[in-house]
Amino acid sequence: MNRLIVFMTDFGLDDGAISSMEGVSYCVSKELNVRHLTHNIPPYNIFDASYRLYQAIGYWPEETTFVCVVDPGVGSERKSIVALTSSNQYIVTPDNGTLTHIDKYIGIAEVREISEKTNRLKDSELSYTFHGRDVYAYTGARLASDTITFEEVGPLYDKDKLVMMNLFGCKKIENGVMGLVDILDVRFGSLWTSIPYKDFKECGFEIGDDILVEIFHNDKKVYSNRINYGKSFADVGIMEPLIYMNSTYDMAVALNQGSFSQAYNIGTGRDWKITMTKK
Repeated sequence: MNRLIVFMTDFGLDDGAISSMEGVSYCVSKELNVRHLTHNIPPYNIFDASYRLYQAIGYWPEETTFVCVVDPGVGSERKSIVALTSSNQYIVTPDNGTLTHIDKYIGIAEVREISEKTNRLKDSELSYTFHGRDVYAYTGARLASDTITFEEVGPLYDKDKLVMMNLFGCKKIENGVMGLVDILDVRFGSLWTSIPYKDFKECGFEIGDDILVEIFHNDKKVYSNRINYGKSFADVGIMEPLIYMNSTYDMAVALNQGSFSQAYNIGTGRDWKITMTKK
């Protein structure tokens, strides 16, 4: 193992939760290299957790251990697991859908259920609401530090039983494509869609085209405009809209130096569909 452990949660940074997870890790081994993906996942938002994990994981070395805790079912019957990805990385997480994007776009080689008899922080047995510290950080640290092997995490867990969300993906329509506004480039308010560049390109769109973009909320049209397709934000003027390929190689819509989401009150999720056509 490479001793890298990366935390992602919806805990925020306003209290001692993250510090306690770090402390548990260093108590396992002071040789660990503790890093952070984000702790600003919207509370309870498993979809965002799944997406952000997929967004980042491919840029970390093999054998990195990720501890991903967005766990609205903490203390319930949901399972605690460690997944070995097809790219040889480890994800410590509740089985609640967090692995959806990893399963679809990267692949899962094997899963083990965490045995809390051996992989739980000592004297935490009466705590039911902070498995991020007591089970996930502790197990992740033991795995990342070679204190335990992957096999010692616990028994094999059937991959077919993993909880998965239904991803909408992309659909070909007349003269174009349809997808969802999956998520935002949060700080800048750009719309990141579920439309892969490959599907978009197959429609015959070229850099410089003005493309009709329509956005629907609960099937009600809330936005319609022709938008230029460019390589980067500098291809349009300040506060002008742009279609571009984002860092996950999907299509996105932005305002140059402005927030498209705020300007047009556009949200994310299954209620927000977007089409790009040649009309």
